[in-house]
Formats: sequence, C-alpha cells, structure tokens
Amino acid sequence: MPDFPIIDSHVHLYDIEKLNYSWMPNVPSLNHTSLISDFDQARGKVAVDGIVFVEVDIDPGLHIEEAEFVAGLAKSDSRLAGIVAHAPLEKGAAVAEDLEKLKQIKGVTGVRRLIQGEADPSMCIAPAFVEGVNLLPRFGMSFDICIRHYQLAYAIELVKKCPDVSFILDHIAKPDIKNGLVEPWKSQIREMAKLPNVVCKISGVATEADHKAWTREQLRPYIEHVIESFGFNRGMFGSDWTVATLALDYPTWVDILDEVLASSSAAEKRQFWRGTAIKAYQLPFSA
Repeated sequence: MPDFPIIDSHVHLYDIEKLNYSWMPNVPSLNHTSLISDFDQARGKVAVDGIVFVEVDIDPGLHIEEAEFVAGLAKSDSRLAGIVAHAPLEKGAAVAEDLEKLKQIKGVTGVRRLIQGEADPSMCIAPAFVEGVNLLPRFGMSFDICIRHYQLAYAIELVKKCPDVSFILDHIAKPDIKNGLVEPWKSQIREMAKLPNVVCKISGVATEADHKAWTREQLRPYIEHVIESFGFNRGMFGSDWTVATLALDYPTWVDILDEVLASSSAAEKRQFWRGTAIKAYQLPFSA
C-alpha cells in the first residue's frame, strides 16, 4: 500500500431514496445507497486523503440536485473536495445555464456527460456537443471522457476540436481486456497521449476483464501502457468505486497498482497517487 494518504479521483456516492432514481437497476449488487461511511468500510486500511465524486448517470433533470446532494455530504467530510457533475452538453450554447448553476455549487470543478452508452459513436463530435464542451473553460471546469475503446477515435477528434479544454480520460477508455484486445486501443491511447490537454485515469480496469477469472498478469500490460504513454504527470489513480466491486475489492485494486509501480521513484508514485488528481481537479490539497 502507498506509504502516504492517496487521493481517489473517481468515487460514486448516491442515495436512491433521497434522489428518487434507480442506480443500475439491472445490477442488484450495485442498486443500493452508497455513502461515505460505506466507502470507508470498503477501503479497509487504505489511507485516503481526498475524494473526487463523479456523476452516476442520474435520471434526466436531476443533475443539479445530484451535485447539491454531494456538496451537502462534503459539509461533514472535508475529504470530499471535488465534484464532477453531469451536464447535458449536447444542448450546445444553451448548456451555459446549467453550467452557471453548477458553478454556484461548492466543489464542482468539472463535468461529465457519458458517451459510452451512445449507439452513435460520433455523437461527441456533433457540432452542438463540441460547442457545449468548448464552454467549459469559461466556467473553470474540466471534462471527463467516459467511453469504450471503440469510441476512442471520436474522442481524439473531440479533444482536437477543444484545445482549450482540460480533459480527463476515464477508465483507460475501457479496452476489451476480457477478449484480449490490444489494437487499435494501444495505438489510439498513444495518439491521445500526444494531446497535451488530456490526463488519463487508471481505474475501472478489472471490470473490463472477466469479473470472476481476471489475473494480475492480464491487467498489468494495459496499466503499464497507459503509464508509459501519459507519464506520471498526466496519469492518475482512480478506484471507480463502487462499480469496480463487480470484479475486486478496493484494497486489492490499490495493491495491484502498488505492485506495478514498485520500481518507480517516490516522487513518481506520489504524483500518480496524489499530484495529478490535485492539479486536474483543482483540489485543495498539497501534492
């Protein structure tokens, strides 16, 4: 385990009753309220200094309420220092009203509009979507890209169309590890890494393998490739808790990454576990 408190850049918190929506109704093991107390139980002995909440695909129209709910939780736990809220960026210029409301909520430093489930992989380069994304710097917000590997080419084009936006690529773009996919994911990750306004979150990796039969040796090449491509200044830790629990528990994920980083310097490790997330999400912690 890291010998200093880490910053977790990807945690899902939700209260099904309070927000009146259903979180993953087709996945019973996830379809329940999960709060910070549950996170603390799940992390075990892993010391966590800071937490970034990332939106949970809330029902339409509830994204402001979701962000306010999480900001309310942060009032009683200073570790919860960053919020990545949902914003309907496909509205184009009209999304400015949503962004203005989100900006008034303490802790909101970025937004995410899920792309991974879209039938049309080119939706993220539609003119209105690009227009909405390009508004984010005006509000001091970053954009989390959540895609599957076959959408990477379009995500690269989105980044190129938005050079002033700070992007975070979630879950290493979800390669098909279960079926041994290497290309074109590997080449496209390298291409994405050449764009200076993107950092990559190493999270949600085991869930892209067989949930019951993955091995550390199977995950390692994917993790190493992202670190080699983005480096430590643009690569960061994320847990994807609670979704990651479909495949492994929190301490195991941290241990896997600690093992991969065993030969890295103390400064590189600290950057990976803390520094990149603090910079990318504008968090009030020392790197």
